[in-house]
Amino acid sequence: MIPYFDRTNFAVGPLTIQVWGLFVAAGIAAALALIYRLAGRYKLDRGFALDLAAWMLLGGLLGGRLLYLLAYDPLAWFADPLLAVRVWQGGMSIYGGFLGGALAGWWYCRRHRVAFLPYAHLIAFALPLGCAIGRIGCFLIHDHPGIRSASFLAVAYPGGGRLDHGLLLALLNLGIFLFFLARSRSRSGSAEPWLFWYLAIYGATRFGLDFLRVWDLPQSDARLWFLTPAQYLSLAACVSGVIALRRVLPRIGIAAPEAAAASSRT
Repeated sequence: MIPYFDRTNFAVGPLTIQVWGLFVAAGIAAALALIYRLAGRYKLDRGFALDLAAWMLLGGLLGGRLLYLLAYDPLAWFADPLLAVRVWQGGMSIYGGFLGGALAGWWYCRRHRVAFLPYAHLIAFALPLGCAIGRIGCFLIHDHPGIRSASFLAVAYPGGGRLDHGLLLALLNLGIFLFFLARSRSRSGSAEPWLFWYLAIYGATRFGLDFLRVWDLPQSDARLWFLTPAQYLSLAACVSGVIALRRVLPRIGIAAPEAAAASSRT
């Protein structure tokens, strides 16, 4: 069992550093560095890729904040609309971030008359790396406690062992990133629909992981018909990702399973 520790910030001279913000910043920096490196590999404009990533980051912050307020605290938002831009007060929805980032990226590419999907796939390759590092911050402050457990991944919370959703999501994103790395090497740099892969894998796995979220603490997520808001969005992400993959994979030389089986019988 993983030891429990509670450290939300630390001091560096006169400065107080927030642990969660530090890891989010580190995740963003790692993702941007990877985007810069991969843009050359996929013959995309590095400067435009970084500019696009910056706009998508801004859109993601706003979208994540808006969806969080709409799903979890709409009355407070209606009473004080400026809550939407006070991202430093905490409270973000990852799916709101995805939606806001995608809309900002589509708008930026349309404005510059550049195809959006090649750059979206490039940024999606780096996304799980950034999310994995950022979610470590969630784990270190224990922002998302899970159900009681005695497994080797459980954390020794006061009162008994529990899974930690921040840790599980960090491991999920790390696994997706390692899958992307392995696939990119096996495909020798060929074009890959990384965005669709991420939607399908993350959506399916996140839907299951949310059943492990805590039900009996103040940090519990709201539930509608026994599912969290993120689970409904996970289903939508997974279905859209799978449909897109079934359309795209055959075009880049990867047969669908039924097509491969049929060709082997002829």
